[in-house]
Amino acid sequence: MKSILCIVCPNGCRLSVEKNTEGLVVAGNQCKRGVDFAVAEITNPTRTLTTTVRTSFPGVPVLPVRTAGEIPKGKIRDLMNHINGIIINRPVGIGETVAENILGLGVNVIATSNILREEV
Repeated sequence: MKSILCIVCPNGCRLSVEKNTEGLVVAGNQCKRGVDFAVAEITNPTRTLTTTVRTSFPGVPVLPVRTAGEIPKGKIRDLMNHINGIIINRPVGIGETVAENILGLGVNVIATSNILREEV
C-alpha cells in the first residue's frame, strides 16, 4: 500500500492506494478527482517545472520560466540539464517560448516574467 497526499483540491486528502487483482484501489478521497489523481500519480507521475534560465543581459542575469505543460517526473533531471545550457539573448515576455518541444516531450518552456522587456 502507498500513501499520498492529494493536491487536486483544497481538501488535501490523505489517500491510500493498493494494487489488487482488479487494478488500483484508492481510499481516503472525498471526491472523484482524488481517485483520478492517485491513479495518475502511481502509474505516470507528471510535474510542471518552474526554474530560471540564464540571460546575456547584465541587469537581468536570469529569467523565470516554466514548462507549458506537465512532463514525466522521471525526466526532471534531464530537463534541468538541458535548461542549464540555455542562454536567452533576446527580450522575451510572459508566455513566449524559450525552448520548443524540450527533450522531444512535446512541451515548451515559456517565460513567466516581462522583466527582459522592461530592462531593454
